[in-house]
Amino acid sequence: MKEKSRQIENTRWTTFLKDVLICSLGAYGGPAAHYGVFTDQLVTKKAYLNEEELVELIALNSVLPGPTSSQTIVSIGYKTGGPALAFLTMLVWALPVLFMMTGLSFLYQALESMNISQDGLRYIGPMAVGFIIVAAYRIGKKVLKGPMTLILLIFGAVVTYLIRSPWVFPLVLLFGGAVSIGLSKEKDIWNHVKLNPPWKFFIAFVIFALGSLGLAYTFDHRIIDLFESFYRYGYLVFGGGQVVIPVMHTELVQVKEYMTNQEFLTGYGLVQGLPGPMFSFSAYAGGMAARGGSNAMQVLGSLVSGVGIFLPGLLLIFFVYPIWENLKKIKAIKISLTGINAIAGGLITTSALVLMQKSGFAFDNLAVTAITVALLLTKKLPAPLIVVASLVAGFLL
Repeated sequence: MKEKSRQIENTRWTTFLKDVLICSLGAYGGPAAHYGVFTDQLVTKKAYLNEEELVELIALNSVLPGPTSSQTIVSIGYKTGGPALAFLTMLVWALPVLFMMTGLSFLYQALESMNISQDGLRYIGPMAVGFIIVAAYRIGKKVLKGPMTLILLIFGAVVTYLIRSPWVFPLVLLFGGAVSIGLSKEKDIWNHVKLNPPWKFFIAFVIFALGSLGLAYTFDHRIIDLFESFYRYGYLVFGGGQVVIPVMHTELVQVKEYMTNQEFLTGYGLVQGLPGPMFSFSAYAGGMAARGGSNAMQVLGSLVSGVGIFLPGLLLIFFVYPIWENLKKIKAIKISLTGINAIAGGLITTSALVLMQKSGFAFDNLAVTAITVALLLTKKLPAPLIVVASLVAGFLL
């Protein structure tokens, strides 16, 4: 009887992971589009949870730092089969596109070895700027809920435009949350709730954060530095892939100069044409940053960057999900998100402006950006086809 029960459980896990893979291969366009895929595959077709439960999980993961849609599908895995299935869910969800982005980090070397001009990639950057402009517009519409959020959005945009340093991003995000709580007229927002969380996961989260920071300051090694940087991106950024881009660009391109602006934008543009989580861009960025040594070192750079950026979100889910039913009763957590999201909208607005300046204001670049924005807003062409069209235009024109 026990053996039969185990077989049924294994069958259910296998079926669930197949559904996760379907979600991974069909999820284009960021968290908002990913949720549509989750609703169709995991709610409507397979009924692993209902729509109300999915909305609650989205709300929970919007409060937490890290890749929102990835944490949401991992939470569904946790609900379905506990922490072991949640871990397998993360692997099945993220690995396909992480492998693809690792391969694309060798793109520039491949073109050089085949004597193919890199000019063929020149429209990927302006196209990527178009994606970021649309992300800024859509997030701005979502987070602007009154004068306070407008002021915070402008504040976040201006401060991060004037101060191009990695440390400013977490500070302005925390400031937005604090302002939102401070201006709240609701009473008893820090209401006492009994939680009893699994502290081992939070302790592991802190150990990785402090340990990687200590190692990065002690040893001057590119791989250690990459893990520390991407782990930090994973726990300091709210809202998913679009929000982490300005943080990455400032540190990897402007401060540490691990790659050029064109190389950064090429990777960001190419990931738009691939399914799965936007945080997979980390594998491309980490691989590009680890160039200069052996191919194995470049692959290792991709690996530690991909693991680094997803790990904090995974640990936080394992820590928070078991206490979610009680945690969502704390009003201050939901209230703070209003200010944090407004600041995040400002970060993306600045990112669009800075990257447009870096791409240059040549007529053909502006035309590619404008066409991309128009196609995305009118939904005339799917994102993967926009990427392919930009590549074709770059090599033919």
